[in-house]
Amino acid sequence: MTRLDGRVERGNRTRQSVLNRTVEIASVEGLEALSVGRLAAELGLSKSGVFALFGSKEELQLATVREAGRVFAERVVRPAQEEPPGAGRVLRLCEAWLEYSRGRVFPGGCFFYEVIAEFDARSGPVHDAVVRAQRDWTAHVEHTIAGARDAGELRAGTDVPQLAFELVALMEAANMLSVLHDEETAYERARAGIAARLQAASVNK
Repeated sequence: MTRLDGRVERGNRTRQSVLNRTVEIASVEGLEALSVGRLAAELGLSKSGVFALFGSKEELQLATVREAGRVFAERVVRPAQEEPPGAGRVLRLCEAWLEYSRGRVFPGGCFFYEVIAEFDARSGPVHDAVVRAQRDWTAHVEHTIAGARDAGELRAGTDVPQLAFELVALMEAANMLSVLHDEETAYERARAGIAARLQAASVNK
C-alpha cells in the first residue's frame, strides 16, 4: 500500500507539473499548441508517461482549462469573498481581475481571453468547457452586482446584466491592450471606467 501511495503521489506531482506548463503555453499560444511530445521534451518526461496521465490531446486541453479555472478562482474569485456583499465586493472583484491580468499570473494575460478567441467558432467538448467557464464568470459578476443592489448600495433599478457586461468589457479591453502594447496604462483607464460605472449606479452618487 505504501508503494502504491507513493506512485500515486508521484503521478499527481507529475500531472501538476505538466498542467503548470500547459496553462502557460496555452495563455500565449492557445490550446492547440499543446502536444505530448513538446511537454515531454520541455519537462524531461517520457512521451508515454505524459500520454498515460491524460490519454488524449483533447483530455489534455480539457484538463488545462480546468486547471486555469482553479487558478482563476484562487486569484480572482476567492479574494473578493473577503469583502461583505456590496459595492466594495464588486470593486474588489474587478481589482483582483485586473491584478490577475496585470501581474501575468498566466504569461499571456488572461488565459480565458486567449482560448475563447481560439475556440469561439468551433464545436466539441473543449469549446463547451470554455463556454461554461465564460458563462460561470459572467454569472458570478452578475451575482456580485446583485448582492450590492440587494445590500442597498446600488440603485434598486440597476440593470445587473448590463452593468456586468460593461465591467467585464472594461477589464477585457485592458487585458487586450496591455498584452498587445506591453504597457499598463489601459489598467488605469479600466479602473477609472469601473469606478465611474459603479458611482453612476450608486445610491449615494
